[in-house]
Amino acid sequence: MEGTLGIIAKIVIGIVALEHLYILWIEMFAWETKGKSTFKSLPKHLFRETKGLAANQGLYNGFLASGLIWSLLISDNLWQHNVALFFLGCVIVAATFGAITADRTIFFKQGVPAVLGFILVMLSSVY
Repeated sequence: MEGTLGIIAKIVIGIVALEHLYILWIEMFAWETKGKSTFKSLPKHLFRETKGLAANQGLYNGFLASGLIWSLLISDNLWQHNVALFFLGCVIVAATFGAITADRTIFFKQGVPAVLGFILVMLSSVY
């Protein structure tokens, strides 16, 4: 990813990665505190009971963030492009599934930035 679009794409990828690191933190380490204020639709008594499940979800968000960060560190343009598209695609699929099964706003909070990043990566490779 080179040029101005490539730089913007990398910034968006970094933002998506940071968002998923934040989700990791909430789900793995702050489920019973910040999780309660973030996921207000869940009854309060479920947070203690679902702590292990949330931590598992957080770990997966960490894998997504790791893949996106890895894509920023790859020096070969083709590999960087492919790895970024793969992990942004994973975020898009996860956000779509979350919107269908849990809360529609998930797509707007997580999916839209990933779609923007995906488009920017695709456009940056054209030039």
